[in-house]
Amino acid sequence: MANYIIDPDILLPYLPKGTELDFYENKTYVSLVGFMFKKTKIFGIPIPVFGSFEEVNLRFYVKRKENNALKRGLVFINETVPNKFVAWVANHLYKEHYTTIPTKHKWILERNKKHIEYHWKVNQKWNSLSVEASMVKKPMAKNSIEEFIFEHYYGYTRINSSITEEYKIDHPSWEINEILDYNINCDFNEVYGKDFEFLKYQAPASVMIAEGSQIAVKWKRNKIQF
Repeated sequence: MANYIIDPDILLPYLPKGTELDFYENKTYVSLVGFMFKKTKIFGIPIPVFGSFEEVNLRFYVKRKENNALKRGLVFINETVPNKFVAWVANHLYKEHYTTIPTKHKWILERNKKHIEYHWKVNQKWNSLSVEASMVKKPMAKNSIEEFIFEHYYGYTRINSSITEEYKIDHPSWEINEILDYNINCDFNEVYGKDFEFLKYQAPASVMIAEGSQIAVKWKRNKIQF
């Protein structure tokens, strides 16, 4: 994950109704994320052939107050996967913003370090996000940037100007690895639009990697209407 500081005004048009931007130390962030789905199931049924695949997404962080509870969540600008079936399911059943383009990955795991790469192809050009990291796992520090980025357990989708859908994401708190080196080659304008073009020329405020885990996205959606 490469995390960039961004002017909150850029994110406001993408903000689902009923949510507000979540700040860390008075800054808003957008994250470029690469990861693997493995052994994916829908309604508990494994997806044959297409169950394991790469995803690359661009997301930002929001919160929503409900009664006395504070819900901290994610909003996706775009999610990219390599096959049309997965994108169709996500877009038609979940009202998400998936696109289908070629993707690939490379994992090299050594005794003391690992090299993780994700690649996605847009307009005949390959974009990439890669890190070299320690194999040593450690918990996230309390109140750290890592905790802020990873500890958002709701997703919010902007259906239209007056309707937002909310869903729950369940996973344990992830362990992280120290980043030794990284490289980012992303044409943000081509992939995510002109609003995010400047990120191509801006260094990320932080780069991080997590071990991952089993994860469940709740089917039931809470429709918030205004």
